Amino acid sequence: MITLSALNDFTRVRHGFFTREGGVSEGVYASLNCGPGSKDAPAAVAENRRRAMAMMDLPAEALLTLYQAHTADVVVVREPWAAGQQPTADALVTDRPGLALGILTADCAPVLLADGKAGIVAAAHAGWKGALGGVLDNTVKAMVGLGAKTANIVAAMGPCIGHRSYEVGPEFPAPFLAEDGANVDFFAPAPRSGHALFDLPGYISRKLSRLGVHEVTRVPADTCRDETRFFSYRRACLRGEPDYGRQLSAIVLDR
Repeated sequence: MITLSALNDFTRVRHGFFTREGGVSEGVYASLNCGPGSKDAPAAVAENRRRAMAMMDLPAEALLTLYQAHTADVVVVREPWAAGQQPTADALVTDRPGLALGILTADCAPVLLADGKAGIVAAAHAGWKGALGGVLDNTVKAMVGLGAKTANIVAAMGPCIGHRSYEVGPEFPAPFLAEDGANVDFFAPAPRSGHALFDLPGYISRKLSRLGVHEVTRVPADTCRDETRFFSYRRACLRGEPDYGRQLSAIVLDR
């Protein structure tokens, strides 16, 4: 489990960016696959999620994850939901202690946020579509709606695909440049003619800064290149593998 000092400084906040190590799953899911949306054995996924929560000194039932769909939708969590009843959204926000807000990723960026003074935490799934579409904007807005102050929010970005691995087609940059011409900074020429390399973590960092979240730290890892520690959707696709695991990132407000 990886943690970042920016969030560790809050006495009432615990968090973790989990790797693929330390679970019971096998094959392409080896070993800490926490994604119930995968084709992995449900019992193995449940045990992996239990192990992840144990690493945070929490019971398995504390973990809440979503049916993620690359939207900009945010859920304000007041109480836990039953297994299989998770809402469709891509971010969670709460001011209630003991609820572990979880995001599942395999190249997209997990972003954990906290206002330690107000006692408000959030977790967001930020792939290119969600980040461009406003999932981070809406997450910060929901935190402020619960009483957070933007200037006090700290964000930590977990392992995601790095720019050297993120080749995109010629049509991809257009909506980013339409949003802001300065987003050209996040595209570099790719080896293939007409293609580009996209810097997802760089784009997310600037997006958060422009939302008023100025303390943004990240785990310096490329999920696509680091097969030992991380699952990767893109790597699985390049190899023609039938499925892929998902790593968990979680944040909780202590009681």
